[in-house]
This record gives sequence, C-alpha cells and structure tokens, in this order.
Amino acid sequence: MIRIAFFLILFSLVTANAMAQTEESYEYNSEFNWGVNKNSAGGLIGGFFFKKGRKLGNDVLETYGLEIVNVKHPLESRQSSNSGNFFIFGKSNYLFALRFQYGRDWILFKKASHQGVEIKAVTAVGPTLGLRTPYFIEHALDGPFNTINEPYDPANPNHSFPRIIGPGKLFEGLGQSAIQPGGNIKAALNFETGVLKSSLTGFEVGFLLDAYLKKVEIMPTAANKAIFPTVFLSIFYGSRK
Repeated sequence: MIRIAFFLILFSLVTANAMAQTEESYEYNSEFNWGVNKNSAGGLIGGFFFKKGRKLGNDVLETYGLEIVNVKHPLESRQSSNSGNFFIFGKSNYLFALRFQYGRDWILFKKASHQGVEIKAVTAVGPTLGLRTPYFIEHALDGPFNTINEPYDPANPNHSFPRIIGPGKLFEGLGQSAIQPGGNIKAALNFETGVLKSSLTGFEVGFLLDAYLKKVEIMPTAANKAIFPTVFLSIFYGSRK
C-alpha cells in the first residue's frame, strides 16, 4: 500500500506541476466528499469517511469530517474451524472508531479548469468515540447439533479451538458495546484528479493517530494498547461549488 501511494504521489506532483504552467485555475467556495479507507490497522476496507469543506481564503479550507472504521489487532488471523467456517481465534472484542474531525486543507497546487491535479496538505484533529463490541463465537455444547453463541472468553473451556464452530451472527453484540473515549490527529496529502469542475475524484494518503484514555482489549491473551498509529490510503468522490 505504501509503494502504491508513493508512485501515485510522484505521478500527481509531476502532472500538477506541468498543468499549473499551462492552464488557468478555477475557483470554488465549498466542497463535500466521501469515500472508503484502507489503513494499516484495518482489513481490505478499513472504513468510510465524509468530509465537508468551505473556503476561508484563496488557499485554505475549513473542514469538518467523520470517519467510521474498524480497528484490528495486529495479531488477528482468520482460521478455519472443523466445520469449515472462518473465525478469529483469540479475539474477544471489535473496536469500531467514530472519529470526529475539525481541520484545515491548505492548497499547494490549484487544479486547471478541466484537467490536472489539485493538491492539498491536510491537517485535522478531534475526539474519537471508540465502541468496544463483544466478538461472538458459536460453539458446541454436548454435541455438534447443540450449539450456543457467546462472547469469546479464553478462560471458558467450551471456547477452546476444537469446540468453536464459527463466528456469531453479523452485528451480534452491538447492543452490548462499551464506549471508550479518546482523540485523533491526522496529517495527509490530498490529490483531486476529477476532470469536471463541479465533481471530485481522487485519493488521500497520510498518517493518523488514535489515542484512548485507557487500553482497549481486543485480544485478551495478547498485548493490547491505548494508542493506534496508522498509515492510510483513501479514495474519495464528491462535489464542489
């Protein structure tokens, strides 16, 4: 992911420099974008985000953002049970992070009217609302057809690997979530490559740090932490006016 981001940044910088010398830029007052996130602490898709910005001057935007992501423990690994279902052995909780962000986007290169790249330096900070949600498993009781769904507990002998049939139901345990408050800070580069004046298409690459008031237990038999540094690559779409 880091290599891909590096080549995308390099290509965008070269393109932006060339277009800035040959095309006139266009003006706008506000923009809204949304997209998907891939990060070093998430899965194939780390989460989703929404962002609203309005211009404070020619080269700076005031921004408000919301990110919803699933944060994974680095030791998580999908394994197959005897029944062929995949689950994460040793995981006791999900961590869903709702990040509220307020920041500034600083325009480094302005986009030409119908081509080129607009590049921004992105900074944001805000509170994080962590939802620690129990990870349910289905396990056998006194026979393969007598099963029960429960939050995983490493101290429970019925939760040993051979007795686990698979994961619980989707969103099971969401009502038992516990809140873990914290904060986040982000620094990134934003590359907008859309060909239409009123639309947004592009990607953002950078660094984000989540910090909670106490350690978040995701895997009870492994080392857990309160601070989660990540690098990320986001793909976004949107509009501006």
